[in-house]
Order: sequence, then C-alpha cells, then structure tokens
Amino acid sequence: MHSDQGSQYGSDDFRRFCQSHNLEPSMSRWGNCWDNAVAESFFSSLKKERIRKRIYKTRDLARADVFDYIAVLYNRTRRHSHLGGVSPEAFESAAA
Repeated sequence: MHSDQGSQYGSDDFRRFCQSHNLEPSMSRWGNCWDNAVAESFFSSLKKERIRKRIYKTRDLARADVFDYIAVLYNRTRRHSHLGGVSPEAFESAAA
C-alpha cells in the first residue's frame, strides 16, 4: 500500500494494521516525491476536499464517505488539469 509521508502512515499502529491485513506499506524517502506523486496528489485532495475537520461516528461511515468521494466526485465529477480539464470518467469515455 503506497501512501504519502503523513505521520499516521509511519506509526506503529499503522504498521500493525498493515501486517494484520497482509498489506505491505510503501512510501518513498523524504525529498523523493517522484515515485509517489500520484498518491501524494490524491491523498492531498482527499484530505483537503473531504476529510479535513470531519469526525466520523463509525468506521463504516468514514469508509462510505471516502468511497463516495472517490467513486462519485473524484472519478465522475471532479475535473483534473492533467486530463485537459475533464473528469477521469469523461477522459476514458472519450478515449474509447
């Protein structure tokens, strides 16, 4: 699982979580952002546009909200400058 360098991703709790779910944590060294620029950009957008300052009552509510952000807003509606100002869904439809 590739992530940004947020302190939560380097914590012992997160490492134990990954281990218990058969995930291998991955992040680049500080100052080497090129191999995970996409992950850094996505997590930054997710945090700024959806998660920041929200407190979820349950893990299921958090999971559903993040799914909604990815499936509805990020992929279908949100325009991406590196795709010429269209959503990923519109970009893929145009390429088909």
